[in-house]
This record gives sequence, C-alpha cells and structure tokens, in this order.
Amino acid sequence: MALNTLNSEQLKAATAGLGHNLVIASAGTGKTSTIVGRIAHLLYSGVDPKKILLLTFTNKVAGEMLSRLERFFPKEIVSQIESGTFHAVCYRWLKARDSSKVLLKQPSELKTLFKSIYEEYDFSGNELQAFSALYLYELYSLYQNASIDTFDKWFLASYGEHDCFVDMYMSIIEKFENEKKEYGFVSFNDLLLHTIDYLNSEDLYFDEILVDEYQDTNTLQGALIDAMRSKSLFCVGDYDQSIYAFNGANIENISTFTTRYKDANLFSLITNYRSTSSILELANRVIEYNPRIYPKQLKVGCDKHDIPPRLMIYHELFEQYHAIAHSIWSSHVPHNDIAIIFRNNSSADGVEATLRELGIPCKRKGGTSFFDTKEVKFLLDVLSLFSNPKDMMAFLHIFEYAKGVGPALAKDFFLSLVYVGDGDLLKGILSPTINTLPKKNSLTTGNLFGEMEDNTKNIKRSAHPLYSHQKADDDNMVFFENIKEYYKEILKEKNPSKMIAKLIKSPLYESIVELLSLQRSRLKNGEVEQNRYAGAKERILQKAMLLYELSKNYHEIDRFLNAMILGAGELSQGDGVNLLTVHASKGLEFLDVYVIDLMDGRFPNTKLMSRGGELEEERRLFYVAVTRAKEKLYLSFASYDKVKKTEFKPSIFLFEAKLLKESDYSLGA
Repeated sequence: MALNTLNSEQLKAATAGLGHNLVIASAGTGKTSTIVGRIAHLLYSGVDPKKILLLTFTNKVAGEMLSRLERFFPKEIVSQIESGTFHAVCYRWLKARDSSKVLLKQPSELKTLFKSIYEEYDFSGNELQAFSALYLYELYSLYQNASIDTFDKWFLASYGEHDCFVDMYMSIIEKFENEKKEYGFVSFNDLLLHTIDYLNSEDLYFDEILVDEYQDTNTLQGALIDAMRSKSLFCVGDYDQSIYAFNGANIENISTFTTRYKDANLFSLITNYRSTSSILELANRVIEYNPRIYPKQLKVGCDKHDIPPRLMIYHELFEQYHAIAHSIWSSHVPHNDIAIIFRNNSSADGVEATLRELGIPCKRKGGTSFFDTKEVKFLLDVLSLFSNPKDMMAFLHIFEYAKGVGPALAKDFFLSLVYVGDGDLLKGILSPTINTLPKKNSLTTGNLFGEMEDNTKNIKRSAHPLYSHQKADDDNMVFFENIKEYYKEILKEKNPSKMIAKLIKSPLYESIVELLSLQRSRLKNGEVEQNRYAGAKERILQKAMLLYELSKNYHEIDRFLNAMILGAGELSQGDGVNLLTVHASKGLEFLDVYVIDLMDGRFPNTKLMSRGGELEEERRLFYVAVTRAKEKLYLSFASYDKVKKTEFKPSIFLFEAKLLKESDYSLGA
C-alpha cells in the first residue's frame, strides 16, 4: 500500500479530509512521497481518477509521480489522472475546446510581431530614452505573470519616470493583443489567461487539485487555481525555498493561504532525511532572519556521523578555486556525489578551470563550459597551432572567424601555407621559401584551385604568396595579416602567460571580441542592443583574463595546453563534479557540497538586489544551497579578486550562521 512507507507527519497530511490543505514541506522531508501518498489515498477513498488534477512545474516530475503510483494501481487507472505543467494542461484543454483558435507561438516569434508594431511609433522629442521593444515586451510578459492590476498602473509603480511614454506603450500592447486575436496566436501566458476566461463561463470541475512547489506559483497561476473553483486543494511547498521572484513567483500565494481560505488546514513536514544535524542547525540559524510565515524547525531524520560545516577563508579568488580543486582531488567521495554551488555563473569559470588543471571531470548544468566558449576556444586554438603547426583542425577553427571563409577554403589556405613553407606551416606564414602557390590539382585536396571567380581585383597586394590565391580578398587577408603579426611577435616567446597577454591585446583577438560581442547583442531585426553589447564584451574579456591567470602556473606552452585541452578529455561523458547555480541545484542532493564565493556583493548578489531583488530572497537562496548537502558542507570566501582588483567583505550569511564574528570585520563601511 502506498501509504505504508510514510512517516506520521506525511501520513497525517496525505490522509487529510477534502478541503483546503497546505503542506509546508521543508528541504529533504519527503514532499514527493507525500503527494504520491495523497493521490493514493484519494483513489483508495473512491475518488474518480478523472476528477484529480496534478499540477507540477515540469512534465518530468508529473511523470515520475504517476510512475510511482503505477506500483500500486493499474496503469489504466493512473493514466486517467489529469497531470502536467500549468501550460501543458491548459494547452490540452484549449485545443480540445477549439483547436483552430489556438496557434501557440514561441516568444521569439511574438517578439518579432511586437517589434513590428513598436516601430510604428515615434519616441523622439523627449530627453528620456524610451524602453526598447524587446525590453518592453519582457516587462509586459512579467506583468502578465505578476499582477492583476492594469498594465499602466503596474508599470508606473516601478517606472514612474516613463509616464511620458505610457500612453504609447499601452497603445502598442493593445494593438499587439488585437493582432494576436485576429490570427489566433497565443503565448504561453495566454494559455493560462484564455483558460481563466474559459473557466469563468464553463465548469471544468475536479474533486481535488494538487499543486507541487506551491511557493513558486505566480499571480497568474494563482488566479488560474482560483478560477477552477475546486472545493479541495492540496498545495505542497516551502516558503523558505521560494527563489523565483525574478520570474514572477509570488510568495504571497503561499503566505496568505490560511487567510484566503478560512477553513484551511496546515501541515508541516519537518523531519529531514537528507542532512546531518550540524548542517540543519546552520540552515535554521540563517533562515530564521527571514520573517517566519508559518512556524517550523527542521529536525534530523537520519542517523549519520555528524561533521560540522567548514568555513574556508582565502586571500585571493584563485587561491580559493585552487584549494577547492585540491580538496576534491584528495577526496575519496565519488565525483558525481560532489557539488560546487554558486550564486553567479561567472564563479563557475574559475573553479571549472582549476578542476581541469588537475584532471578532475566536471559538468555544468545550464550554460556553456568555460572551455567550450568560443572566446576561450579561439585563444587555445591560436596557441595550439603555434605549438603544433600540423594541427589543421585548429587552423580551420581559427579561420572560421575570417569573413567569407568556410571550411573548404580554410583547408585550401592551410595546404597552401604548408606548401609555400616547404612543409612547415609557421614558416609558410612568416617566411615562405616558395613564392608561388601550387598549380591546380597538385595538392591532396584534388581541386585546390578549380574554376573560381576572381575576387582579388581590389586587394592590396603583398609579397606573401597567399595573396595570389583566387579566393583571397581584402577581408580574409586582413585576418591573415593579423595572425601573421601575432605569430611574428611571439616567435621566440616561451612563457604561456606572456603569449596569452599579447594575444588578448592583439588586433587579431580584438576582432574576435568585436565579432562575438555583436553576435550576442544583435536582435532579430539586425539591430545591436548597446547594453547587451557592453555586457557581452565585458564577459568575453573576463574569460580571456581568467585563462591568462591560469597560464601563470606554467612555464611551457605544451604543458599549459595539455592541462587546458587534454586534462579531462578521456573521461566518460556525464561523469564528474557537479557545477551548479543555486537555482539549478534546487531539488538535488549530494554527499559533499561546496558553496563558494560567499562575499558581500556576490552572495548576496547586491547588483540584482538593486534591480528590485530582496535580501530575504538571497537568504532563501543560501538556505536552498546549504540544504543540498547530505554529509559535508564547505563554505568559502576570498577577500580579493586580482583580475578586477576588487576587495571583498564576507557575506552577511556567514555572520548569521555564527561562523564569523562581526567584531572581526567592519561591516558598515
């Protein structure tokens, strides 16, 4: 029986009578088991499975819960339960009602439509710059999730200085909605909005609605639940794990549950089966600085050897990353059972690189590996080609950034340079001994110089034989000259850090930074968003400087490249230490957890707080991070970043955790 495995807290909640039931399920207390037990109880009690609705935040979670139920009930019964994400369920209902009026469009498509309307308006003649079409669209989308007020009222509460534009903004939005209606286009938000309209005119009744991760519901999702008018709700969540305010989540949905529903029953799951007592005590100490919406105190439900959380203090940021990498290297814990958790993605680059140095495999959830980013790969390819001129793939990767050069032409250039260098690519680039390119079909490509259009009419001629290639033009030869000049500058250089420093400052890399920054900030209509451009450029240069810092530990280019490129190349895919943002870590657990970069400004993230975030949410993020640990918890911070030349103070959370004394630091400055 599905209820036999539940503890007394879980069983009491799962077998509650029909009505408005809120279950506060703290970290590691068996939330999923309780929901599965609740559905089992409903089925045992004779509730029609068709009259049960399970709402989750991923379809995968819904599938896993139903899969558990199939251990106790026939599949034909379980399959009748309506389940899935808010959007998936609403989409099915709307399509079943009238499929011809539901043309679901992706955000990118709707942004194009929104921009086409926005461009009809003239925002000139005002000292204040109007919001871009893209930003206005994103604000409108956030408004739909977060507010029941009219858009202008919601908007002006935060952006009162844009009062001069609000009438035009409202007009754009009205036209946008009218055009969507005319063509039957719906957004993901519209799925919920249209379903609410549908429910206001027709009944779609369920005996009980179960909502997972209730603390993450937004105002729109809360309105949808209300519109269903079910007499029985079973909502499960934890206000201390509400960490999606940036995406519109409304913590008031869970905090006001017992006041909105006068007959509400409140249940608490407080027995944690994941973490040791010391870890839970630390988590409790910090989270109690937030207002206590509902009283609770986690208690230990597992019998494990208790190892107190360890605070690691470092002078410099890279010293911190190296120490963590060496700690993991000397550990006997399987890599898959170790997580490094951080508030900002930029923290991951340094720790990933130091793990790579020691040959420790790692995997990042979300985002791109530091070594797979184009800006880092380019730097390593340029150095790899210098170290091993026979590396044709490095040459092809480098020349993919030259305008109008594809893989085939890049290969032609490579073979041509090898030929004029008498078998030596670098010699062919810097001081060719053969002054003419090979004749057609003389190289292994078979048709190196077939019938091709002559693009060289306007090219500035050089003594270098590559200029006589029929596909040479001004753009690709400028790129070639930049490569040539860089290799000439480092020809006698042996030190990897000096090589990288010169490469970062070279016209060659400057052109790559410019190209990538433009690509990453260009809108669909071809325009460049300046804020994105500046941000992209800053992040690219930060990654380049990180590689430069790593290179300082090496005196030979081959050893450096081996550590950076080959370090974990032979390790199996999917294996390795987990590198996770706090948001990506939610719902997961590990034997050993490192929460890094616990400095004021980074965690809590004061930059995001200045844009409307709150310290309370940052504290909830810290709570989520530390409660991922099952046995060992390491907290670390560094007082200085030598790349940015920035000094740091410890995070306020370290003082709240009683790991540091305020008297040892000046916190007010």
